[in-house]
Amino acid sequence: MSQHRHPGASGRAGVVPALPDLPEATVARLPEYLRALHNLAETGHETISSEGLASAAGVNSAKLRKDLSQLGSYGTRGVGYDVALLIDQIEYVLGLTQRRAVALVGVGNLGHALAGYDGFATRGFRIAALFDADPKRVGEEISGLVVRHIDDLPRVAAEEAIAIGVIATPAAAAQRVADELVAVGVTSILNFAPCVLSVPDGVDVRKVDLAIELQILSFHEHRKASLTRLPATGGSTLTALPGGLAAPDTQEAIGT
Repeated sequence: MSQHRHPGASGRAGVVPALPDLPEATVARLPEYLRALHNLAETGHETISSEGLASAAGVNSAKLRKDLSQLGSYGTRGVGYDVALLIDQIEYVLGLTQRRAVALVGVGNLGHALAGYDGFATRGFRIAALFDADPKRVGEEISGLVVRHIDDLPRVAAEEAIAIGVIATPAAAAQRVADELVAVGVTSILNFAPCVLSVPDGVDVRKVDLAIELQILSFHEHRKASLTRLPATGGSTLTALPGGLAAPDTQEAIGT
């Protein structure tokens, strides 16, 4: 495999593979490591142990070491990882060495909040254009950007070299917006609409559905509540699902 040293790491130990073929789970954890590393750098840390970084990122240390080894970063025994170098390596692999232009489509309540989020700029992204189909929204200024009509997407995408599209529209409009983004050459889409998008091969979509996340948390709340109702001694604690089989104790009673 060819090797590539990040330009900012000249003369420093650690060679990053050109573009390592990483598992999706590893890619999903890299931003967590990066956020933790930036926090460590801001508080004056020059090195960090794998255990310390894992704790800061909220992951298992063995998993962290395996993930980072795939970047060619193994740390130094007794010292740990060089924080600045590891930031360089992860930012290079994530493609954050250049600021990527982002187009946000849909400036309702959620889109308005996303447009004003300062965190994008500090992590290598530039909200370059805002779009909406509602004439009442077009012309509105949000965080220094004027909302344009979605019909202007082809021209603006070319002028601003849009790399990533963010969809914050209602579900009914999301597929059409995705089609328009793909048509102007956008191959990465972040979808906040509560629907599944159909896109061609070569187009990557990440879905963020806040309602689904709340439903998952609801499951955990339900499970914790059911565990607090467990009897002090042994015995079956299963509860029948709606339309499903009755709990074992009930079945036993019926069969006797």
